[in-house]
Amino acid sequence: MAGKRTTAESVGVGRDLARVPRVKGERFPKASQAAFAPSTVKGRMTHPPSPQRRLVKRLNKKERLLALLSAIAATGSKQLVASRGHRIDRVASIPLVVSDDLQNVKTTSEARDAFMAIGVWEDIERARRGVRIRSGRGPARGRRIKHPRGPLLVIAKDEGIGKAARNLTGVDVVDASSLNVEDLAPGTHPGRLTVWTKMALGSLEARLAAGGK
Repeated sequence: MAGKRTTAESVGVGRDLARVPRVKGERFPKASQAAFAPSTVKGRMTHPPSPQRRLVKRLNKKERLLALLSAIAATGSKQLVASRGHRIDRVASIPLVVSDDLQNVKTTSEARDAFMAIGVWEDIERARRGVRIRSGRGPARGRRIKHPRGPLLVIAKDEGIGKAARNLTGVDVVDASSLNVEDLAPGTHPGRLTVWTKMALGSLEARLAAGGK
């Protein structure tokens, strides 16, 4: 119904005016505003999307699994991780596997200290400095702020780290059972800086053994 909520009507022919629907008013029809037609201000779309249209694309299971495996493998390439712009000078090793104690972090200050200890805090600072406000209609559509992607933390069980890290710019926390390609390769660019817990690797191994479901 976008652009159609109007009582505008065309004045017909013989008035030296375009035959588009016009809003009724005191000065009707000479100076009235055109409405409803596709070319008018706030008018309807010319060819609106059909509600019957399928917006989900099916993907072969083996193809999806191959994409997931490729994205996981890319997180172990130091060259690919650096090419995405991540700051990895202080990171001990790529891939980065840490203790399961990281899952038990409860506060943001503790999470910051933990990320400093494992060397990824510099990359979080990079994401924070890259925050910018979108121009145009973005702010009105829930996309007001845009920032680079920071480290991805893959865990097996959220025991507090999800809430502790949610206020850190660019940091995402995801369960290994729901890990997908978009998490590992945002914007189709593989090689995101990823922090794995030991339990997450075990959970992911069991998931892949079952066919990647």
